[in-house]
Amino acid sequence: MQVITTADGLAKALDAERAEGRTVGLVPTMGFLHAGHRSLIERSAAENDVTAVTLFVNPLQFGPTEDLAAYPRDAQGDQRSAAEAGAAYLFAPLVEEMYPGGAPLTTVDVAEISEPLEGRSRPTHFAGVATVVAKLFAIAGRGRAYFGEKDYQQLAVIRRMAADLSFPIEVVGCPTVREADGLALSSRNVYLTPDERAVAPVLHEALQRGRSLIEQGERDPAVVNAAMRAHIETEPRFTLDYAEVADAVDLSAPTRLAGEVRLLVAARLGRARLIDNVQAVVPSASSESSAASGADH
Repeated sequence: MQVITTADGLAKALDAERAEGRTVGLVPTMGFLHAGHRSLIERSAAENDVTAVTLFVNPLQFGPTEDLAAYPRDAQGDQRSAAEAGAAYLFAPLVEEMYPGGAPLTTVDVAEISEPLEGRSRPTHFAGVATVVAKLFAIAGRGRAYFGEKDYQQLAVIRRMAADLSFPIEVVGCPTVREADGLALSSRNVYLTPDERAVAPVLHEALQRGRSLIEQGERDPAVVNAAMRAHIETEPRFTLDYAEVADAVDLSAPTRLAGEVRLLVAARLGRARLIDNVQAVVPSASSESSAASGADH
């Protein structure tokens, strides 16, 4: 695996690969790689001839009270993990390389999709995410880019940005990787104490409870939201931010549930701010009536 620290170096390396007829996959990360990141790299390596992993803790997406300075880092471990998972290139630029003139005057703001949920609590976050990902897409060029569904709103923002700005990149969403007890893998899980780690799966339990209600026929999002909140609030160590069901594409709040939706939660547990989500497909009226008819017989 080749480690590259300049944007020009990565662009030239990937252009050369494509000139030889090879396909390129891109896996943007902020480092401290865990099994969830490795699953993205492995999928890219399976679906493309060459995979480039980016390792950059992006200051633009951290608010003034957030954990930029304390964000976990392990450069040597990340190099080893990326190589073992199948990366051909690791792009590890300094902040000065990505933002040579200081904070950029040009930023990318994906309206509407960025505004609910995480956007309410972290109003500058997604502009920082979209700006750095747009830069990485411009540097890397044509190919596929892989993102985890654990950060689902981020995935939705990036999909819309890539479509709106005509980047020649296919954005690929990959399933959330979880611990055996359901906790979604996250670099910030390292902040959890043993006692906090023991109760952390309550978030996933709340999502499962909400999805179960939908699958049983609940169509009022307020009922689903209340059930998820109530389950999280059974554990007093959580400080709940949100627990909501949203449209799966634009993350708008539905007035009545139909089609594919996404259930999303965020809460603080000690030093860690944890997020998670699951998909739910609302049964159609025809499938429900067929099931009822079958039960009658």
